[in-house]
Amino acid sequence: MVARVLFVDDEENILNGIKRQLRKQYQISTALSGAAALELIKENDEFAVIVSDMRMPEMDGVEFLHRARELSPHSVRVMLTGNADQQTAIDAVNRGAVYRFMTKPCPVSLLVESVEAALEQYRLIKSEQELLQGTVNGSIKLLTDILSMVAPETFGKLTELRETAREIARAMRLMTTWDIEMAAMLSKIAYVTLPPQTLARVRASKPLEPAEQLVIERLPETSSKLVANIPRLEQVARIILYQLKNFDGSGFPKDILAGHDIPLESRILKVLHDLSVQSENGVSTTVALKQMSGKVGRYDPKVLQTVGWFFMASEEEEKLRPPLDVMVAGLTPGATLIHPVETMEGHTLITAGQKLTETMIQRLVNYHQVHRVREPIRVAIPVQT
Repeated sequence: MVARVLFVDDEENILNGIKRQLRKQYQISTALSGAAALELIKENDEFAVIVSDMRMPEMDGVEFLHRARELSPHSVRVMLTGNADQQTAIDAVNRGAVYRFMTKPCPVSLLVESVEAALEQYRLIKSEQELLQGTVNGSIKLLTDILSMVAPETFGKLTELRETAREIARAMRLMTTWDIEMAAMLSKIAYVTLPPQTLARVRASKPLEPAEQLVIERLPETSSKLVANIPRLEQVARIILYQLKNFDGSGFPKDILAGHDIPLESRILKVLHDLSVQSENGVSTTVALKQMSGKVGRYDPKVLQTVGWFFMASEEEEKLRPPLDVMVAGLTPGATLIHPVETMEGHTLITAGQKLTETMIQRLVNYHQVHRVREPIRVAIPVQT
């Protein structure tokens, strides 16, 4: 594939000359101003290299390259300018994060050499990105797969938590939802470290021994440490660490962090986790939110308000078909369990109220082939609109 290179200069003759000289080697795009170039970056696939002049009307090259970096962080930035003073060079490096700095007039051979070097840097960046993404995604999948085997009902709840957390994050205008989605899915990954007896008591909501209770209280820290071992998940690990921290700074972890210094994603998860506990205890969402709003200092009021709006809107929009009795082979993702899924001996595999995922269904199918599941299973299925 021919490399895509963007040249930005307010002199059309210069851009035309560059096009004539380099069009056989690269896929060239041009813009006569920083504003026009930013629109091209927004509207097109990623440019491998962005080359900008310094002195342009309305927006100079340093400001343009700074904004271009925010829109397209992997593009390699180069400055080509007739204004070669020291301050310009310093600003270009510090604010525009340029890879190379060239002065006009620039011989074609030097321009090609610089673009080629920038392209090689771009390829290295993309290779590292692909490698890291593969490592991160593979590690996350491995962890969640293990959790789904050790505690399938917890995994199912976390899948629903991720979906809700994503919508709340969007409503609160977070720049990206990836961190909170990953934090939601991995927020209870430390459950895989629990002794089987303790895990069984937690799943059955039975009283815990003092030592077990201490382990449960430190699960966010344990989960955070597990996630921190994965490259590029440092922020996700931090979100998980503070997921149960009270807005007034009390609770775990015991440090000075409080209020808006606690990650917003953690404040969102705090509300959603506590709301889930109330739901498991049979308390309706409306009543639970009212009770939670009365606990001053425990929750971020803005988060609590946004969660309330979200669930009010969801209750108004979601329509379910009359309950159906289906066999294991007839289960579909998105269906909500009216009754728990049980073995023939009466042991609960998945609790009532959970929304089925493909992974949960596949596990039930596999289990049913060997040990048998009590059928039929009563579910509610959303109406397709």
